[in-house]
Amino acid sequence: MFVKDFDYDLPPNLIARYPAPERDASRLLLLNRSSQDIAEDHFKNIPTYLEPGDLLVMNDTRVLPARIFGRKDSGGKVEIFLIRRDTGLSERWSCLLRASKKFREGQVILLEKGMVATVCGRLDAEAWLIEFIGNEPFNVWLEREGHIPLPPYLQRSDDIVDQERYQTVFSKVPGAVAAPTAGLHFTRGVLAELELKGIETAYLTLHTGLGTFQPVRVERVEDHRIHTERYSIPVATSEAICSTKARGGRVIAVGTTTTRTLEYAADNDGNVVPGDGEADIFIYPGYAFKVVNALITNFHLPESTLLMLVSAFAGSVYIQDAYREAIRRGFRFYSYGDAMLIV
Repeated sequence: MFVKDFDYDLPPNLIARYPAPERDASRLLLLNRSSQDIAEDHFKNIPTYLEPGDLLVMNDTRVLPARIFGRKDSGGKVEIFLIRRDTGLSERWSCLLRASKKFREGQVILLEKGMVATVCGRLDAEAWLIEFIGNEPFNVWLEREGHIPLPPYLQRSDDIVDQERYQTVFSKVPGAVAAPTAGLHFTRGVLAELELKGIETAYLTLHTGLGTFQPVRVERVEDHRIHTERYSIPVATSEAICSTKARGGRVIAVGTTTTRTLEYAADNDGNVVPGDGEADIFIYPGYAFKVVNALITNFHLPESTLLMLVSAFAGSVYIQDAYREAIRRGFRFYSYGDAMLIV
């Protein structure tokens, strides 16, 4: 299976560089794997397509303001991109560094409002270990001084609207460097409608990592090695999934992050094991899904692992047809774009 088989041409004007005026005003492409039909509606009407007894599983991760700007003690400008916090007591983080000249161990980076970053050493070919020390807790400083890490394809700096709209309304646990974008369409009103209709919700946490932006650099899909991401599944969520399946309801994953987490944590019988861990599952066509019955997702980049996952769920030919139809109808693509419901 070749990576190029998951390529497609997207007119640049269909990349959604800003969010829709209202979250649930996004359009919704409706796919049915049995009938192979393609229809459309608006996201605010999604309760119409779900049934009492269904269970929506959502990712409650919260995006960190992971981009930080500062200066070396020698004066050169520096950009720091947080990847993940070290497990120790000090504020040591795995980070990417960008500057005009090379870094060295012990390098001091001066940040805003008295925060200082010290380069502790290399972790691998790309990442550095950085320690942050200041006059206030780092998480407090970061929320005020950090910048939302928008995807590179938006080709713009973050602004005040992104502070709200690049988070889901149910975001709770800080740790991601990219949003679980299928969840961005939900409003409190839509969630209330789902509850009134008898559609349950449950939550897990998967901290979307930097790997979500990284291209697949091999020719054969099978040769790709997926990045790992931290997850946590509460006992209540595992029990809700078990109860849903027992009564014949559907488990509906909100996004590819939720899908990967559930499928990684499932045993051979489809039971989701609660707890914390590191998910590194790579789902591409040929994979047999054990938990997820339906999927809410956005439109993904060409040749991406996320597009491969969706193709595994709905079928490569059907997804190719759906993407072509979405382009023909002028749907908005990527993180701030429109959504798709696959049943």
